[in-house]
Amino acid sequence: MKRVIELGQIVAGPTAGLIFADMGFEVIKVEKPCSGDISRELTGTSAGTFMYYNRGKKSLELDIKTDFGKEVLTKLLSTADIIVENMAPGTMKKIGFSYEDVKKINSRIIYVSIKGYMEGPYENRKSLDYPVEIESGLAYMTGTKDRPMRMGASIVDMVAAILGVTKSFQLISENKGGLVEIGLFETAMFLAGQHIATYQIEKKGLEPINEMNFAWGIYDYFMSSDNKKLFIAVATDDQWKKFCEGFGLESLIADEKFSSNNARYMHRDFLIPLIQKRLLSMNYEEIKNILDLYNISYGTLNKPWELLHDPQALNYMVNMNYNNNSYEVPRLPFSVAQNNNAPPLGNCTKKILSDLGYSDTRIEEAIKTMIK
Repeated sequence: MKRVIELGQIVAGPTAGLIFADMGFEVIKVEKPCSGDISRELTGTSAGTFMYYNRGKKSLELDIKTDFGKEVLTKLLSTADIIVENMAPGTMKKIGFSYEDVKKINSRIIYVSIKGYMEGPYENRKSLDYPVEIESGLAYMTGTKDRPMRMGASIVDMVAAILGVTKSFQLISENKGGLVEIGLFETAMFLAGQHIATYQIEKKGLEPINEMNFAWGIYDYFMSSDNKKLFIAVATDDQWKKFCEGFGLESLIADEKFSSNNARYMHRDFLIPLIQKRLLSMNYEEIKNILDLYNISYGTLNKPWELLHDPQALNYMVNMNYNNNSYEVPRLPFSVAQNNNAPPLGNCTKKILSDLGYSDTRIEEAIKTMIK
């Protein structure tokens, strides 16, 4: 049985792990001690997220930023066939587990890395499914002129995972290891490709093909003073603090009405207009620069054909000939028996550590340290 180590959060990484698990691979999901995958905490319309995307996996509680955590992860990777990660840009390199690092541990490993953007001017930006639906033009085609609409599922996350798994199987069939990088933006651009192609044939902009359901307090469109729309996603309390600091809204940080994501969600009717008022005093470039400085996820509202002039998108177009005409279209964004239960947090921690050769005493010490 092939072994997969998953360092995945929310949808993209976990979807890849889910597919591998459903195909009979052993999938060990490494989770932050005590809290685990952030999707474990989602409620409302997102309550089933963890349960659905993590079927058939083993959960290992491990702080991979500690010496012990790094030691355990190194041992696991030496026994693994595949690693899947969708951490924020630069995180894996920072903790010493980039592809180049892991290749030294296990030269034949397949390293699946799912991130917001592939190599290009946007590569260091974090992102999520909905912002890239917006930025790729996919949401424009799905909603109305006045209100672009997201898909009814995290389709970009899921397709990115499918592409990562597909490329992995090619490497498996060739008995090779290697790096498999998949960008959410490039995946969404691939999905919107027919509209980019149609625009070039018809020589005119297209009408949208046809409201929002979300789990975050700030996950919405905002207008700049120069009438440009951005979708801004503030998913965690830490990001909320940075957002307030960046836009001069520090007084909101201590306000109990906005002390958690759920609180911000419950007071959206008050909070969103307040933020919009602040952003209307700034132009697009000013807003964008602050979001980039504080590493907050956002997407500029684009129409699919505008990607023909986008500096990130241009790196992932391919020229093709059709009916004796030349067109630019998005290429695939490659840079290179089942347990149906979702695991309780840390359900296999003791067994996995024991299999790696740790004594019962050392395991108990490690667990006590992690749950402090």
